[in-house]
Amino acid sequence: MSYQVLARKWRPKSFETLVGQEHVVRALTHALQTGRLHHAYLFTGTRGVGKTTISRILAKSLNCEQGVTATPCGVCAACTEIDSGRFVDYVEMDAASNRGVDDMAALLEKAAYAPSRGRYKVYMIDEVHMLTGHAFNAMLKTLEEPPEHMKFILATTDPQKIPVTVLSRCLQFNLKQMPLSHIVSHLTHLLEEEQVSFEVGALRHIAKGANGSMRDALSLLDQAIAHGAGKVEEAGVRDMLGTVGEDHLYGLLDALQAQDISRLVAVADEMEGRSLSFESALQEFATLLHRVALVQFAPQAIGDNFERDRLAAYAAAFSPEFLQLAYQIVIHGREELALAPDEYTGFTMSLLRLHAFRPDASGGVAAPARPAPAPAAPVAAPVAAAPVAASRPADPAENVPPELNPPPPEEFTQTTATVAEAPAPAPEDAPAAQHAKLSENLDWQAAIAGCGVGGMVRELALQCELLSVAGNRLRLRLPPEQRHLVAMPANVGKLQEALSQYFSEDVHVHVDIGEVTSQTPAQRNAEIRQAQQAEAVASMETDPFVQELIERCDATLVESSVKPLAGDKQ
Repeated sequence: MSYQVLARKWRPKSFETLVGQEHVVRALTHALQTGRLHHAYLFTGTRGVGKTTISRILAKSLNCEQGVTATPCGVCAACTEIDSGRFVDYVEMDAASNRGVDDMAALLEKAAYAPSRGRYKVYMIDEVHMLTGHAFNAMLKTLEEPPEHMKFILATTDPQKIPVTVLSRCLQFNLKQMPLSHIVSHLTHLLEEEQVSFEVGALRHIAKGANGSMRDALSLLDQAIAHGAGKVEEAGVRDMLGTVGEDHLYGLLDALQAQDISRLVAVADEMEGRSLSFESALQEFATLLHRVALVQFAPQAIGDNFERDRLAAYAAAFSPEFLQLAYQIVIHGREELALAPDEYTGFTMSLLRLHAFRPDASGGVAAPARPAPAPAAPVAAPVAAAPVAASRPADPAENVPPELNPPPPEEFTQTTATVAEAPAPAPEDAPAAQHAKLSENLDWQAAIAGCGVGGMVRELALQCELLSVAGNRLRLRLPPEQRHLVAMPANVGKLQEALSQYFSEDVHVHVDIGEVTSQTPAQRNAEIRQAQQAEAVASMETDPFVQELIERCDATLVESSVKPLAGDKQ
């Protein structure tokens, strides 16, 4: 006897053996038991979730020789012939190849005749959305008021393409994708019956590759059995599918938990050596981080006890803030993978970000530790020479390296040393940074303008509100929608360095993430710009020349084109 593929051999023959569509089974079972049978059913869902299988079981339930029942016997002539596709009163039509109005007219013409052997004539139209508009119109009347002996079963993977006039005439059931745990459980039972040795990890890989389709899972299982010479082993399935193994993903989690950057890079090197897809790795790793976060907040959402127990240790080791940040880094790293010089570089840079970015206990992002600035060596400034230096042009020799300057005469050196013993008064026009003091009454907006930062660092400072000043520590708060400004800790570090130079002391900056309660410098600047814009528009509207243009030429003043002369200097 020739070999029969698993997807056909293990097709469910009754509602009891159907996997993963309990809501459909419950409704059809109650309808069959109470006799409340509709004349047209529509099954929708992705490929391989049981649309054709349910239609065959329903046809057997309607035509079983034991009567209309939710549990067909499976041994009578009607049941066996429907299973084998030979029952004359059960017709399966492929709408993809019989989509015209003539095909539909021929089908409906036969519907008027009574069934030859069965109790009902059952017409199952697969991929019904492929029918033409004229074909749909031709079947509307019969679909709404069919003969008593007629039942229609429609199946489609794309219900959006079916006219609402057809949808309104059918009882619609949406078949859901198979959960991973259901697929693993069904494959386990199947392999035990087939007496094929297997590893549970291999079945999990197959279930993930099936993407919710039981038929795809059974086809992959057939391929895995052939690939493994009668065995289903995790390593073989992983090689067959070309997917990233769980050992790599959990290896990344272990390295992050240990904060071991060398182990992170070693995992990337191993993946590169096996030519695995780094894009798939980031996708799978984001899914794993999501599962760990679920264990933290909603462990009951993980139906697989084995997976939940394995993830529990990581859920306890990582903070919720880190998992959220890590998820963002991974999904953005996947988006940026095409921009990287190569996939390996983009993948390892994402790993380095995971290692470098660690939210503190309060949920903020702390600036990296920075060594305290070394005290500047005292420089002797000649008092008598100060006024002269202010009035004379700069000497080009001052910018020449010391080794290229000739030594000064001995008597000049002695005179300079003698004058330098007197204390040098501070010049009156010294920059404001030398007089700024860090205090609780700090003007945050003035400090931003004084420290001279720009770019992303300036934007970070403007978007933050000042919470408190304690000694040399500044505590700021950044709105959640501006969280991207601290995605690079270097921004906080550069702000910290600029403020340290501005206040002439070592300043430590801490940024919290949360809703601001006072006006930020950015909001104040926006209000100033709006006021300046409104003033400029009002000035234009009252200008006599502009008014004359509007009156004579029927012109319109475009307010967005008006720009104030003096912009915001904050």
